[in-house]
Amino acid sequence: MKFGIVTFPGSNCDYDAYRAVVDSLGEAAVYLWHKNHDLQGSDVVILPGGFSYGDYLRAGAIARFSPVMHEVAEHARRGGPVLGICNGFQIACEAGLLPGALLRNESLRFVSAPIAVRVENANTLFTSGYADGQRIVLPIAHGDGRFTADDATLDEIEGSGRIVFRYVDDAGEATAAGNPNGSSRNIAGIINDGGNVIGMMPHPERALDRLLGSDDGLALFESMLARVAA
Repeated sequence: MKFGIVTFPGSNCDYDAYRAVVDSLGEAAVYLWHKNHDLQGSDVVILPGGFSYGDYLRAGAIARFSPVMHEVAEHARRGGPVLGICNGFQIACEAGLLPGALLRNESLRFVSAPIAVRVENANTLFTSGYADGQRIVLPIAHGDGRFTADDATLDEIEGSGRIVFRYVDDAGEATAAGNPNGSSRNIAGIINDGGNVIGMMPHPERALDRLLGSDDGLALFESMLARVAA
């Protein structure tokens, strides 16, 4: 299986994603430069974290016009898996691959910390290795992570099971105390209605080894591998 990892000017987690695929999964990965129109036969596309184009205008707003995003959108339209992490989530929303938007953190401060999230839907190609309601710990590092949408959109994604991850407190409850950025309904990650595009602010690619604090992100990559390879 082949993973394509898009590199924009300002990306800084593309290498982390590459090492996650190659070292932890033992699968092939290639870097996809933002100006290219070729996904190089990638089965899965990863939009990594970072600060594409310096977050000018707003996070992800310029990156969504990069030439490669046309190919990413076509890949998604055909049902190909797309994983957007942090800045990649922002880009996916700006490109219309996912609903809503990511706004400045409610605190107006950059937040970098290990954060507890609850798996809300384990019946996706990205989360089948988890259990519904499972509490996991993943790192976050963002200043614009507050997921926001109108009430109708929030009701729709909630009712259709498209909220995949939710921020929770130490007791596993979705409280204000457990919400690091003020996201609507404590949303940490969502999926599209086709089930093949996911966006999440926490970094699973940085949680693959207990020596680094958590290996709770490994199941996400293993889930993709199992489902897509099958």
